Amino acid sequence: MAAQVSYDDVRVGTEMPARDITVKRIDLLRYCGACSDFTATHWNERIAKSVGLPDVIAHGTYTIAAAVRVLTDWVGDPAALLEYSVRRFTRPVVVPDDDAGATVRISGAVEELLDDRRAVVRLRARFDGLEVMSGARAVVRLA
Repeated sequence: MAAQVSYDDVRVGTEMPARDITVKRIDLLRYCGACSDFTATHWNERIAKSVGLPDVIAHGTYTIAAAVRVLTDWVGDPAALLEYSVRRFTRPVVVPDDDAGATVRISGAVEELLDDRRAVVRLRARFDGLEVMSGARAVVRLA
């Protein structure tokens, strides 16, 4: 599949459309199985609260995966992702046991244009209006 975003059409500061991702407890349980990380703070409210958390929290890697998915959807080709890194997580995504779940807003902007049609994109993930990961950057190859 060819990339939808052309290198010639972006500039430093070009923003990818923000997208809200809903995270529910069932999503966390599925993710536990997919990544074999059954740490109780990701599914058990009693355990999460016993260690000082307000409730069950999403895996940090779940948030990373959501951000990458929004980015590769924007670029138009999952294979266009060349590099990805997150410096640290700044706060948890708390997922209540209800039908609404938690909403994470994923956004990003082109931070630098490189040779060979590559771009550095700074990604953001916000929960309750606050950043949940810091230093998230990806390098993608554009059409």
